[in-house]
Amino acid sequence: MRALNVYTFMKKIALITVHFLTAAALVAVACTDHPVNRLKGNWIAEDGIHELKITDKTFAIDAEAQINEDYFVKDDTIFTSFEGNQPYSKYTITKIDDQSLTLLDPDSVTINFRRK
Repeated sequence: MRALNVYTFMKKIALITVHFLTAAALVAVACTDHPVNRLKGNWIAEDGIHELKITDKTFAIDAEAQINEDYFVKDDTIFTSFEGNQPYSKYTITKIDDQSLTLLDPDSVTINFRRK
């Protein structure tokens, strides 16, 4: 009878441990700052020529042109397409923080932005 109680106790400990580790993993993933969230907003180039507007679904490099492109982010690259057409335009993120953004555009020109 005593062996059965130890076995039941060990099963409970294992189950509690699995639940605790799963909860810890979920909390860790949910609480991390995703880089896409830092991208969203209105940006202006340091030279004042370009204006960048990034929302949840659209990417507009010159906001006054009213050409909103769809985009997705993979690793350190922003892929944009106009109305889902391919090929994608690639913008490489070289630096990002809360107030500044540096992009390498498809023509290999570096553009420095600051938050508007």
